[in-house]
Amino acid sequence: MDMILVFSFLLFSLISQIQSKPTLTANPRTLSKSGDSVLIQWSGINSPSKLDWLGLYSPPDSAHDNFVGYKFLSSSPTWESGSGSFSLPLTSLRSNYTFRIFRWTESEVDPGFHDQDHNPLPGTKHLLAESEAVGFESGRGPEQIHLSLTGRDGEMRVMFVAEDPEERYGEKEGRWRSDVAVARAGRYEREDMCHAPANHSVGWRDPGWIFDAVVSGLKDGVKYYYQVGSESKGWSLTRSFVSPDKRSNKLVAFLFGDMGAPTPYLTFSRTQDESISTVKWILRDIEALGDKPTFVSHIGDISYARGYLWLWDEFFHLIEPVASKVPYHVCIGNHEYDWPTQPWKPDWAKSVYGTDGGGECGVPYSVRFNMPGSSSEPTGTRAPATRNLYYSFDMGPVHFVYMSTETNFLPGSNQYNFLKHDLESVDRMKTPFVVFQGHRPMYTTGVDIKDAPLRERMIEHLEPLLVKNNVNLALWGHVHRYERFCPLKNFTCGSMGPKEEDWEALPVHVVIGMGGQDWQPKWEPRPDHPDDPVFPQPERSLYRTGEFGYTRLVATRKKLTLSFVGNHDGEVHDTVEILTSGRVLNGNNDDDNGKVGAIHKIDATHYSLPHYVWGGSILVLGGFIGYVIGFVSHARRQVAQGRGWTLVKTQET
Repeated sequence: MDMILVFSFLLFSLISQIQSKPTLTANPRTLSKSGDSVLIQWSGINSPSKLDWLGLYSPPDSAHDNFVGYKFLSSSPTWESGSGSFSLPLTSLRSNYTFRIFRWTESEVDPGFHDQDHNPLPGTKHLLAESEAVGFESGRGPEQIHLSLTGRDGEMRVMFVAEDPEERYGEKEGRWRSDVAVARAGRYEREDMCHAPANHSVGWRDPGWIFDAVVSGLKDGVKYYYQVGSESKGWSLTRSFVSPDKRSNKLVAFLFGDMGAPTPYLTFSRTQDESISTVKWILRDIEALGDKPTFVSHIGDISYARGYLWLWDEFFHLIEPVASKVPYHVCIGNHEYDWPTQPWKPDWAKSVYGTDGGGECGVPYSVRFNMPGSSSEPTGTRAPATRNLYYSFDMGPVHFVYMSTETNFLPGSNQYNFLKHDLESVDRMKTPFVVFQGHRPMYTTGVDIKDAPLRERMIEHLEPLLVKNNVNLALWGHVHRYERFCPLKNFTCGSMGPKEEDWEALPVHVVIGMGGQDWQPKWEPRPDHPDDPVFPQPERSLYRTGEFGYTRLVATRKKLTLSFVGNHDGEVHDTVEILTSGRVLNGNNDDDNGKVGAIHKIDATHYSLPHYVWGGSILVLGGFIGYVIGFVSHARRQVAQGRGWTLVKTQET
């Protein structure tokens, strides 16, 4: 009898354990496109803890500690019952996802295993449950579509990502004309990465095939419709763009730096939720323009992947609604490039160039974008040469010039020779305004001293080129703030008398690194951070703010207007107007003595371009085909009131 009782007790315990085993489901199992959401549901979690977490894995056979991202189960309102759910939008990484639930205890917290903000990353010792795989429909067509100018009249470049390079071309019959642009395929490999984490399993993800097609024979200022894909692998939705118009005497463009991308999960690297608002307001402005040519300029620190390569996919998913409509232009920043053994690293620059690229060494940036010109520098490794470094193009009445602050720009270098020749060759009758752009700023009042050697050499060698050739506007990123200076040379404001002849034509420098990244220097001390550096605002700094946003450039043949649009309300908060003579009409901030917080409102709708004829031409691009627990706190930007820090919104809002 005793043996029977013992056997019955063991059987009951076994059945209880089986019945109490946690369950984890993800539905639907097949998604139609990137951005679609999957519903995660779980139950049967015994003694639930705030440290229980869900990991996202792609590909499904990834090791436990090679997750794409994670969420704590406590983000579900019913988590304390041992059951819960939440929805997650997923971006296609060209492989399936699975989801795993882990138990993580306080005693297992490892301060040495942490994310970029030094928050401990969750442990994977105790697996509780794993879901079935979730994937994406086949035949849905390519994704991550983005446009760029080639620098040649009558052309538009179209790039996109697909899973494999099937060698087949096609066209939609009936709806489409027979215009087909051939797309070439390229990709990069794990062996092309030069350092961790990009070349380690934790950071590497297969990029798929990246396709590049140039559409030629375009008429000026005409709206074209297009699709990318193939009959066997599927076609994208119908997209459209308006071709540039070299006859136009007006231009609207949207410019910013340092944007990044959001993720619906936590991960190894900080992501940028503020980028959602930046893209939202720019898209609003593009739609308000109607069928008029425009473009976007993103001057460095593009995706902030920093070696966690799936974040490039998140970035292109974010910008696709904009970048598939208008050309999206970029220049290289430290977070795309810098690594310990980069080819150009003079002794004075050892404090400047470090490991900010996360081992990418410029490769994803060089392959995923194709800017005008042919600038390149060898990497010194098996990786392909770094491209898209310096180039220029005309758009309406403006000549735009881009430089690389990460590679050699000193006299005698290829880049210096290009910049000198380009600036000296501008036809001011054709393009009366010149806008110069680069990532690290020549002037700023809010950056640490490690970049000082770089700025000194930029002022010594590049500023004379800008001044001599009457560059009107110099735009920079890197510092995650908006700051506008007076017309400037060697830290000194130029003459700004009441008469036209009293003005000295000097470049107006503006820092526009406020696109989304919230890792920012503080200009004023905060009561709870007495050791933070303080960057006083000198007289040459006419306006600066801690608001996120972008700039809107509106140019005619007589006047260029740059306006700062804030993300919290989509309204203009600062504006400067520059005449072809170099005179700045209303950028002095006389009413507020040039200090932080001054608001210069203008009607955001008071810009217009001539109407163009709708074109009937259709193109088919045939392709190859929070932490909330005491000892763990997710870093969020601190917002403090004061002259040096503009209150935008609280953490709660």
